[in-house]
Amino acid sequence: MRFRRGARLDPSQVTDVRGRRLGGGLAVGGGGVGVAALIVYLLITLLSSNGGGLGQLAPLDDRSVGQGDTPGEVSQACRTGEDANERQDCRIVGVVNSVQKFWDGVFERSGKRYPYVDTVFFTDQVQTGCGVASSQVGPFYCPNDKLVYIDLGFFDELSSRFGVENAPFTQAYVIAHEYGHHVQNQLGVLGRIGNDRQGPESRAVRSELQADCYAGVWAAHAVETGLIEDLTQADINQGLDAASAIGDDRIQEQTQGQVDKETWTHGSSEQRRRWFSRGYENGRPAACDTFSGAI
Repeated sequence: MRFRRGARLDPSQVTDVRGRRLGGGLAVGGGGVGVAALIVYLLITLLSSNGGGLGQLAPLDDRSVGQGDTPGEVSQACRTGEDANERQDCRIVGVVNSVQKFWDGVFERSGKRYPYVDTVFFTDQVQTGCGVASSQVGPFYCPNDKLVYIDLGFFDELSSRFGVENAPFTQAYVIAHEYGHHVQNQLGVLGRIGNDRQGPESRAVRSELQADCYAGVWAAHAVETGLIEDLTQADINQGLDAASAIGDDRIQEQTQGQVDKETWTHGSSEQRRRWFSRGYENGRPAACDTFSGAI
């Protein structure tokens, strides 16, 4: 995955609080990623609007739409697609820009407004609208403050513990998945999960598979956003490998030596791979209905 060298990045869509320390709160042990909580979002007092299906991609305009709180290196270093090709944090800025540009167009075609939200870079732990979270939680979307959170060290952990290549599209898949939860929040999907949070047919699993599918839909249109130069089959394979590696069955086999479907929260490796593929191959959000029938 390569970014267009002259493409303009919007670092205001990322809030960089790396290196800041929180007093008190959650104790952090080791700074690693909690295996059982990879790629999660917090379901606490969900506040969401009602919504229906989404339409197709609309014309996209260049504009700065983030919240603008970008202290640290990102605001100065991440300006162009060339920066995104050279630095991981700038690459994530570029992915955030592309994913949100895509969903803005989809919502516009459906007569809706897509609310842009920031991704927060942090280290160790961070205060969120869903409480204090540590890097052990992994990347997540908080529906209370409508922000995506990530400690970029997660990608190294994903590589060392699960053998997933720390490649550009692996990172893009993770970010696109989390913004899939933001889309769900706007459509009222997260609010309908309630207490059905575990089990192979649970609404929690269905929402995670839909977010995987939404990530695939974005990938199908990523080049159209004007930021990404091209996506190869090798890039897509990296996303598929990442989706497979973080299936509930794969994680349970590695960490506890057995699979317990009744405790699943994200779906199996096969399901995650299949729903990402479905989104990519169809290129339409309407193809991501994981709430009807078998999954």
